[in-house]
Amino acid sequence: MTPEGLRAFCLSFNAAVEEFPFGPEASVFKVLGKMFALSRLDARPLTVNLKCDPDDAVRLRAEYEGLIAPGYHMSKRHWNTVTADGALPDRLVRELTEDSYDLVVAGLPRGERLRLGRG
Repeated sequence: MTPEGLRAFCLSFNAAVEEFPFGPEASVFKVLGKMFALSRLDARPLTVNLKCDPDDAVRLRAEYEGLIAPGYHMSKRHWNTVTADGALPDRLVRELTEDSYDLVVAGLPRGERLRLGRG
């Protein structure tokens, strides 16, 4: 996955925006003010922090050791750092990104979830 592809995919979700609260080098992707992805798009290798179900997080880290790790500077229980430079299939990176978005949306009030089409 390219940095441009990651940015475009994150912004393809309903109400997703890119912000820079940690400086111009750190892209934070949010839905209705809640972060679902964080990446330094100019870093090599390209990585992205994604929210994850705690049980799935542990399983993914074991299955993709060295490519999926506990979230860097994040809650290690709920966030993973995913290497998105081609070592993992793009399909998996997209699935994990969508899962992160869905987890964040699931925590929003019902009316906002319905408005996003994720009731």
